[in-house]
Amino acid sequence: MASQLDFFAAPVTPTAARDARPSVTANDIGGTDDEAMAHHLEATGNYRILRKLQPRPIVDWPRPEFPRRGIILDTETTGLNHSTDEIIEIGVIAFTFNDEGALGDVTGVYGGLQQPTITIPADITLLTGITDDMVAGHVIDAARLNALIEPADLVIAHNAGFDRPFCEAFSPIFVHKAWACSVSEVDWSARGFEGSKLGYLIGQSGYFHDGHRAVDDCFALLEVLGQVRPGATSAPFAELYQVSQRSRVRIYAENSPFDMKDHLKARGYRWSDGSDGRPKSWWIELPEETLEEELHFLRTEIYRWDADPPVKYLTAFDRFRAA
Repeated sequence: MASQLDFFAAPVTPTAARDARPSVTANDIGGTDDEAMAHHLEATGNYRILRKLQPRPIVDWPRPEFPRRGIILDTETTGLNHSTDEIIEIGVIAFTFNDEGALGDVTGVYGGLQQPTITIPADITLLTGITDDMVAGHVIDAARLNALIEPADLVIAHNAGFDRPFCEAFSPIFVHKAWACSVSEVDWSARGFEGSKLGYLIGQSGYFHDGHRAVDDCFALLEVLGQVRPGATSAPFAELYQVSQRSRVRIYAENSPFDMKDHLKARGYRWSDGSDGRPKSWWIELPEETLEEELHFLRTEIYRWDADPPVKYLTAFDRFRAA
């Protein structure tokens, strides 16, 4: 259990601070119970308490009212390029859920290390804590991993655009799965969060955990996705699942006038030089229902003629791939 002081309170003299501090004894809070002490500190309004995240238990017989299967996945790698870098750790949590997006039970966990063909870069060790000695001789158990992934209806990663290409390069079991991204497919700011990094999410949810190890991060993400915060009517996972069911479109503004590039960039378009398999053009990905509105914008504001730019329809089975 950790506490966060209010460093922005009005300054007081040391004597005043000492006099103002409540005198707390074990009797005041009903003994030495940690949770009672935490509640007492929170009730003063001067402290925020972070509780150590306790992983959910694994059950052998999941409740039948949660028939769908989900996966939360995290990888640690030797770098950022899925074509040249390698997975050195993978963490997977299998869980159940229902069609309304309510979480059920944790049904399986796997965490495995793998020795890469290169020395782990120093900055990766600094970030993850994984050293060459830790991975020496280790190989990810593909059979155990596949047993968890194969029945999954949805694979979730906190930055699926990074994890999916690495996973597909590692094993074909990931290729034909539906994927969701808990960074881009949940409106965290609307839920009162200050950022979408996992550290922000877990801290503002009232927890702390051992970050940057794959299984620990998976359990942390599961807890955040399942928490209904004050003022919210549903948990983030319900939103994520609903968004994953919707079709999206990727529009490529091929051959758009060069002097319109700043207008496209300001609207959220990104440039592809063609090296990633996409057309060489400015492109954007949007909900399918906004397609006609966006085509109207391109034809009237960018091309100034009745252009017909390429459009690719995407479902959760297609999104977050490398190209």
